[in-house]
Parts: sequence; structure tokens; C-alpha cells
Amino acid sequence: MKLLDGKALAQKMRAEIKAEIEAAAVIPGLAVVIVGDDPASKIYVRNKVRACEEVGMRSFVYELPKETSQSDLEGLLDRLAASDEVHGILLQLPLPKTLDAQSAMSRIPAKKDVDGFDPENLGALVLNKHRYAACTPSGVMELLKSAEIDCTGKSAVVLGRSNTVGKPMALLLLNANATVTVCHSKTQNLGEICKRADILVSAIGSPKCITKEMVKEGAVVVDVGINRDAAGKLCGDVDFEEVSKIASYITPVPGGVGPMTITMLLKNTCIAAWKE
Repeated sequence: MKLLDGKALAQKMRAEIKAEIEAAAVIPGLAVVIVGDDPASKIYVRNKVRACEEVGMRSFVYELPKETSQSDLEGLLDRLAASDEVHGILLQLPLPKTLDAQSAMSRIPAKKDVDGFDPENLGALVLNKHRYAACTPSGVMELLKSAEIDCTGKSAVVLGRSNTVGKPMALLLLNANATVTVCHSKTQNLGEICKRADILVSAIGSPKCITKEMVKEGAVVVDVGINRDAAGKLCGDVDFEEVSKIASYITPVPGGVGPMTITMLLKNTCIAAWKE
């Protein structure tokens, strides 16, 4: 078994991004908008700002009270969309229930949608002509690439069908010539399907639900889940201790996919700033 070490790869990629920014005529700028007091969202935003500082990227943070109106939020997003200093816009989700997230997200132009959630960017991903894709699935593909894991002809199973991870993950694997099966809460015979996977990606958010019995010997196992076990310890969807005994490659939690997500956000912002 070999670890797919996202922490090490993220450090390497961030050093490369920093060198590119130092040599660039245009310094990329990322605007992050957060509404309300969600503790997890505040941590995510702080980590993103720290990552920007690490590579020399400009960051603009807008913390709005939970009472913010739809028109005020969308007005801010419109101003950021028009700003030449801002190349990427990230609206931190979830929003307070009083706000319409879909309407707000629609104010972010496709070119500045560095999260890859815009319908235009998702459509381009379907056509395999995307400028950038969702950060977490893109990070998974970078991990596979770093280990020289060729997806061509492989059976890939994705657990989860969210618009932010599951669906774009399946499309990226399909574009890499894998044969892809997407599983979800209504899937029957889940264990049997997982057992056939050469590449298994879990993004369902259920602690240690992927057991050794569900994994093919020699499979590549990518754990996108971030959960807490009964003891309150951070863990993924995969029973790492047991599954690591039979997997050829596996991501740890923490230190696997997580560090890659923000790294891909930085990379996407550079693409937005520099590529026409």
C-alpha cells in the first residue's frame, strides 16, 4: 500500500504557483464572500486567505452579517464581477436560509467562477472543454496523476452525486477514459458494485462506512469524506486501518484530498487571471 499524500503534493504545487506569481505581470486576486457566523465556514475562509498569502496572491474578504439582504449580497457580487483586480470569486456556502444561493451564484461570471460550479463551467466539463473544474475533484485527479495512475480502461466507482463533488468527479474520470459508475443513497447492492472498482472515490460523508469487504484487492481508494468518529476523532468515509491492508493506493484523512482542494482553488484563480 502506498499513500496518496495530498499534503506533500499541495506543498509542491503551491511552491510552483508562488514562483509563477512572482514572475507574472498580473497578480491574481481572489475575493471570498461569507455571510453569517457559521464556524466551519469561517475556518474555511481563514484557510483560504492564509493560502493566498503563502503564494503571494491577493485576497479580498467580505464578511457580511446574517441579516444581509439578497439585493445587497448580489450588489456586492456584481461589483466584484466588474472589478479588474478580482479574477476569482468564491461565495462561501451554506448561506443563511433567508438567502437564495442559486440566484446569488448566478451573479458570478463563468470566467471568475473558480469553484467551477457555474452551469457554463459544468457544461464545458461535460464536453471536456473546461477552463477549470470543481476544486475537490480536480485535486483528486492531480493526486492520481502524481502517482502515475492511468485511468484508461479502469473501472471507477464514485460514491455520491453532489453537484460540487460527485458529478464533476465522475465527469473528470470519464474524460480520463475510465468506465464510471456513480452510486448514491438509492443504489442497490452497493458493496458488490464497490468491489468491482479499480478506482474507488467516496464522497458521501458517513464515517468509516467503506469497509474492507467492499474493496477489491489492489484498488486505488480515494477518500473525500471529512467526518468525526464516535470518539470525536477526524476520519473519512473509509475504514482506513482495514482498507489500507488491501488497497494499492489510499488517501489518508486528514492529509489526503483536503490540502488539494484549496491548492486547486489557487491554481484556478491563476488560470482565471492569466488565460484568455
